[in-house]
Amino acid sequence: MPQVRIIAKNFMDMVASLPAMKLDRLYQNAFICEAILRSLPPLAKKYVVQILFFDGPVSGKLLEQWVLADAVTKHRVAIDRLIQLRIFIEVSDKKRESSYKLNQTFQANLRKHLTNGGVLPRETMAAVVKLPSLEELDTYALEQWECFLLLLISSGQAEKPSSLSSSMMKIFQRGLLSQRDRDAPRLTEGGFQFLLMDTNAQLWYIIREYITNSEERGTDPADLISFLLELSFHVTGEAYNINTLTEIQRNTIKDLAELGLVKLQQGRKESWFIPTKLATNLSVSLTDSSSRKQGYVVVETNFRLYAYSSSKLHCEILRLFSKIEYQLPNLIVGAITKESLYTAFENGITSDQIISFLQQNAHPRVAERLPSVPENVTDQIRLWEADLNRVEITPSHFYDEFPSRDTFEAACDFAREWNGLLWEDSKKMRVVVKAEIHMNMREFLRGQK
Repeated sequence: MPQVRIIAKNFMDMVASLPAMKLDRLYQNAFICEAILRSLPPLAKKYVVQILFFDGPVSGKLLEQWVLADAVTKHRVAIDRLIQLRIFIEVSDKKRESSYKLNQTFQANLRKHLTNGGVLPRETMAAVVKLPSLEELDTYALEQWECFLLLLISSGQAEKPSSLSSSMMKIFQRGLLSQRDRDAPRLTEGGFQFLLMDTNAQLWYIIREYITNSEERGTDPADLISFLLELSFHVTGEAYNINTLTEIQRNTIKDLAELGLVKLQQGRKESWFIPTKLATNLSVSLTDSSSRKQGYVVVETNFRLYAYSSSKLHCEILRLFSKIEYQLPNLIVGAITKESLYTAFENGITSDQIISFLQQNAHPRVAERLPSVPENVTDQIRLWEADLNRVEITPSHFYDEFPSRDTFEAACDFAREWNGLLWEDSKKMRVVVKAEIHMNMREFLRGQK
């Protein structure tokens, strides 16, 4: 089975994939225009702001003059991004030289928004019961996210039935979980790799898949992207009335609550949702590392592993590639062994992913030193992976005792034609072929008698 690669694409990749008509519809919302402006590469932002109040096309050569000679690559990346998002419309003049003009809908709404300011997508609720503090909300979001990942792990281990909604289960079944007939769901190679990603990349993967299969739930992807981008302009910790949402948006909010992006609360007469930082950071680029959590793992030169954490999720993730020996209230102790790594490699996790995880989650005391993970440990992890991959097993069949050399040579030629010849011994007239052509080979040899 080929290794499943999981790539977490941010919102702007999803926006760029929309048809032109839906993109223009999105740009009718000023908040979405601002969210997209925030996400652009620095040079692309400069171009948009600099020509925002200029109505005519701007020559491509003029734009090139705005950058230094060593920034040509960044310039091309910026231009390509603006064209993909239909913020720049490419036009050609009489000399067949490229010029660029801002999308009229995007330009008009962003101008108005920056000049006059904008009204928030939704008003906060004035009189509500005591709201959770920002610290309590951060703790809630973290607990919900960890619970969500633990459900994925427990589904893969078949310890208990999953309580995920049907829409979330479909996301998992697209690449993280596999299920045959009545067997319990099992983690795929992609699922194991997903668990070693940082939280930001995991979130973007889930959001991407959630948008991708939205049409199966009867939701337009453009409407869903619009709502999610609007959500990023809500205020963290403030309450918003659920009655202001459409039915599709209400269903989306319930799914987002499972991920910890919002907290749902119920009053006597009304219900409301409270956005967490996960929701209000949705329009931030993946390259932003300001939200990364503090590390907790220390690896020693003797392959001992200490994780200063009380999280069950951290323990289960470390168990993917190490042997957990015991767990104290605030400390997980384990060891990276050959056997534990072989199990990880067989599940599709690579040595680079394990090393990257250990480096990204290094405890602050060791994160400052270079390398944060001892070199003898990283080298040995790679060596054990190389050792495991040294031999490749191919199902095959062995043939000997051919009645004549002509039959033997004809059989070899037949196997070559089918791209199934693995080995031959001309002296002793023996041959090994791939198992997939075994039946064809048998029929061929019967015809030679």
